[in-house]
Amino acid sequence: MTPEELASLLTKVKSSDCSIEDAVQQLANQHAETITDACIDHQRLQRTGIPEVIYGASKTAEQIILIAKTMLRQKGPVLATRVSSAKAAVVLEALPELEYRPDCQVISGSPLALSPEKYRGKTLIVSAGTSDIPVAEEARLTLKTLGHPVEKLYDVGVAGLHRLLQHRNRLLEASTIIVVAGMEGALPSVIAGLITSPVIAVPTSIGYGASFGGIAALLGMLNSCAPGVAVVNIDNGFGAACMAEAINRL
Repeated sequence: MTPEELASLLTKVKSSDCSIEDAVQQLANQHAETITDACIDHQRLQRTGIPEVIYGASKTAEQIILIAKTMLRQKGPVLATRVSSAKAAVVLEALPELEYRPDCQVISGSPLALSPEKYRGKTLIVSAGTSDIPVAEEARLTLKTLGHPVEKLYDVGVAGLHRLLQHRNRLLEASTIIVVAGMEGALPSVIAGLITSPVIAVPTSIGYGASFGGIAALLGMLNSCAPGVAVVNIDNGFGAACMAEAINRL
């Protein structure tokens, strides 16, 4: 139940369109719900602003289906990350109302309505290279599911700095910027030196041997000399999106 739905329920009780008993029953169903192999936190959206999300990498398709069905029954948004194409095919056969993006391995459905009035502004997601787009798209789809205004700017890394600078107005207009980069991870420092908004840096595992699966980019971002840069874990587009949502939320 979203805050708007809760307000609507209380209004119905006040106007006698809903009995106290019925309202109590509806609210009782909003607590944690135990199902096979999982306990669904239905109140997380009201409590934290971020709904419960399914991490699909270690779950079976059947587990994802059961959890998603439970979320849909409560009219909540559904977001499942790190879902392989094979698992997704099984999930979508059971729940065709959901959508799957194979490039970023995200299943989504029943998103919250776009609500720009709830936020300080939009989040701009920037990728250094085309190879970083899957992680960037995980962040974008997370924000879209949360009803957060979001735009994208891809393939503007430091190997051709003019590509970034021609979009400086877009950088200045964003209230928060998520920067996704692999290799040496320099792009967040460059962007943070051009703008006043907070930068959330996402190192990716893109790179050759000495990148150590994203550790080189992670260390580069953690050691940024530009102020106002926060860093999430390697390939964690979802975590970056949640941080941007929390920063921008009014």
